[in-house]
Amino acid sequence: MSVAYFEVPEEEDLKSVRFERQGPIGRIVLANPPHNLIDSQFSEYLRQAVHDASESDIRVLVVQSEGPNFSFGSDLREWTHRDVNRFRTFIAEINLSLRAIEALKVPTIAAVQGVTFACGFELALTCDLIVAAENTVFRSVEVIAGMVPAAGGLPRLAERVGWGRASRMVMLAEPIPAPVAGQLGIATHVVPEAELAQTVEELAQKLAIGPTKSYAATRILLKAWTFGGIPAADAMMLEVVTNLFDTEDCTRGIQNRAESIERGVPPTEIIFNNR
Repeated sequence: MSVAYFEVPEEEDLKSVRFERQGPIGRIVLANPPHNLIDSQFSEYLRQAVHDASESDIRVLVVQSEGPNFSFGSDLREWTHRDVNRFRTFIAEINLSLRAIEALKVPTIAAVQGVTFACGFELALTCDLIVAAENTVFRSVEVIAGMVPAAGGLPRLAERVGWGRASRMVMLAEPIPAPVAGQLGIATHVVPEAELAQTVEELAQKLAIGPTKSYAATRILLKAWTFGGIPAADAMMLEVVTNLFDTEDCTRGIQNRAESIERGVPPTEIIFNNR
């Protein structure tokens, strides 16, 4: 599948990332359409947005963008005349910002559409769930510039699709249309473009009233598995589930399940309070 590259106007210099919230739902918005390029200031903007999210009492975070594309990736025009030490610092800062998203104790959703390339793709991969419009095209284009995904995208892609597929996608810079991304497990949801906002909103609302501490525990165990496989996850299991058992949400949830068993009916959904 061929993907058209668009000429980027020279005057497109200002990059912006902001944090918004509506009740229990927080949003980190890439706000430099139509390309949402990632420049040297991006990590500072993103880090501040993540800090704002962490200091709020949101219960779910959506990472989304304005305009027709999620992100074209890094603005390489900045790096044609800069030295390796500045580049090294930039990469370190980007990684810290993206890892900060993963450190949040709430579920995260990436809402993507259009071009989702390079570091933009890596940003989406930091989220628990990726909801992709059908017009989304994911692509690791770094090899075209003699580079590799430098913000953690390669191992996170391999987590979702396996070593062989990740090698192929990165080494050959193959475009990954949203339907294929859904089949391979990169995207957790693939929907018509016109339904993207509504789908993300419904999913965020559902997570916002769910067992937030249980979601956090799920993320902890999955990360443990990433770092050390099943033995590492098993080693953390006892502490994680014991801590959950002592929460108000778990107490109410167990009582709800027990009552449904007593009545011989499926359990009803309840609203959790994150306590």
